[in-house]
Amino acid sequence: MALRDVKPTRSELLEIKKKISLSESGYNLLKMKRDGLILEFFDVLEKAKDASMDLANTYKIAKEKVDVAKMVEGVMEVYSAAFALKNKPEVALTSKSLMGVVVPEIEYTAINQSIDERGYGIIGTSSAIDEAAAAYEELLEKVIRAAEVETAVKRLLMEIERIKRRVNALEFRVIPDLKEAEAFIVFRLEEMERENIFRLKKIKIKAASSESA
Repeated sequence: MALRDVKPTRSELLEIKKKISLSESGYNLLKMKRDGLILEFFDVLEKAKDASMDLANTYKIAKEKVDVAKMVEGVMEVYSAAFALKNKPEVALTSKSLMGVVVPEIEYTAINQSIDERGYGIIGTSSAIDEAAAAYEELLEKVIRAAEVETAVKRLLMEIERIKRRVNALEFRVIPDLKEAEAFIVFRLEEMERENIFRLKKIKIKAASSESA
């Protein structure tokens, strides 16, 4: 705030004080929200780490199951079983709120299926294909959960950064500028008050001199 644009009046001083009060109140509320979001962020971050590790382990198991199925049944039989899938998984994206931050929530159906729901013939295939299919169904479920929680981490981080910028702006620019303007107005009002008192004293002295003459 440029001091040359500040009017040194009592009404302006009251307005500045009101702005300072509102800015400080907003600053405190934003700090509380930021701190709460940081706690929530670390909680979700732990879940994301667990989901990532779980996903990696599940992928390793699923790959091993498919490799075994390829060895037992042959590559073409595994591909044939995969293309025979009848009910494709359905995924719906909804949302939920974490301390005012909208994060995704993924709902899904038809991922974990029974043997007869998968579409390939039970006769003529071994349990190796069944195990590979079940492993990849579980993997797909873990992928969805990992995507959900990792997106929540990104959204929370973006909101924390946004609030952090606002907090810094209030703390280092807005509130100091307002307080500087307040100090300037107080100084100018006191200065004008002193000038008025000095002027009144001179008038009284002149008046007294005129009466004595």
